[in-house]
Amino acid sequence: MTQHYDDLWKLDHEHVMQTYGRQPVAFVRGDGTKLWDSEGKVYLDFLTGLATVSLGHAHPAVADAIADQARTLVHVSNLYLNDQQPRLAERIDLLLTSATGTPGQVFFANSGAEANECAIKLARRYGQSSGGPERYHVLSAYNSFHGRTLTTLAATGQPQKQETFQPLPSGFRQVEFADVDALAAAMDERVCAVLLEPVQGEGGVQPAPPGYLEAVRALCDEREALLMIDEVQTGLGRTGRWFGFEHSGDVRPDVVTLAKALGNGMPIGACWARRDVAGAFKPGDHATTFGGQPLAARAALAVLDVMEHENVAARATEQGKRLMVGLADLTQVKDVRGLGLLIAAELVDGLAAGPVAASCLDHGLVVNAVTPTSLRFAPPLLVTAEEIDAGIAILKEVLDGQHP
Repeated sequence: MTQHYDDLWKLDHEHVMQTYGRQPVAFVRGDGTKLWDSEGKVYLDFLTGLATVSLGHAHPAVADAIADQARTLVHVSNLYLNDQQPRLAERIDLLLTSATGTPGQVFFANSGAEANECAIKLARRYGQSSGGPERYHVLSAYNSFHGRTLTTLAATGQPQKQETFQPLPSGFRQVEFADVDALAAAMDERVCAVLLEPVQGEGGVQPAPPGYLEAVRALCDEREALLMIDEVQTGLGRTGRWFGFEHSGDVRPDVVTLAKALGNGMPIGACWARRDVAGAFKPGDHATTFGGQPLAARAALAVLDVMEHENVAARATEQGKRLMVGLADLTQVKDVRGLGLLIAAELVDGLAAGPVAASCLDHGLVVNAVTPTSLRFAPPLLVTAEEIDAGIAILKEVLDGQHP
């Protein structure tokens, strides 16, 4: 029996650590692009759990796979094989081998932060095996976001998120995003890897400019450092390609991390590395209890089946263009940026994104203020043209009622 919002709010405040600035709504059901709250109100979800529910809520193929696997085998220890994890690893490896031209291997985790944690540990293991004990530094970019563990927080280029948790682990440095000269100046013999997002998602949906990742790849080759691409928010069709780095020409990362879209809401992350890099890990170097368990792996296999059948990358390109054009037509929007269906709308001076996002929620549209002045849009990859138009109509109504 569904409880009303006031009852759920009371339970939350009494029993849940208050680490989130929650919006005043409790969602209880979803179907495709729609969400229902505890009071029966219907919403268009153009955020999808921060680009996570990639195929939409309660996708029947994924739901059926989860239900069948739950009745078959949910979990066994990674001390043993299960019949889903290797199949999923093969699928991911084939996708990334096609994109990079290099076969690799996969480690499974439960989230994007854990996938990045694996990547960082692997880079240190690989770097120290060839460059000595001092080769453990990782370079990343200001405005980046790589997770909330202490290590991934140290890699995240947002000092305001780090202040409360000092001292953070050592060996992490940031430079300006898209500044190759600054990266080159910082890349001394201690650097084992560079960790970058092809689109800075939490940093405001900032795509890498043309030529940047290619130049970083060349620099990493010159300095014998690994290029690690964080595709946690951008991977698996979201940007209009299978992987965000594919928009940047002949960029072949050594390590790629995935999560969000892979499980359509089921907790799963993956760290892929080319085989010689993956081989730096030996038994006992890294592990996780739940990573690659049968239930999550079966869900991810179903997700990839649907993604391939529906050609979600092409759909993201088509519907993303429609969404960007619709947003750009609004007089209160001064700039639109992004790739595929990962988009930010920069509001005109004097409009604050937080109140606009809150008003959108009141009007039945779920978006978020990714920066103080911009809104993020990440609808399901199967969103229809009619739903795009409906979302833009709601936003127009909201913006027309705002006063800069």
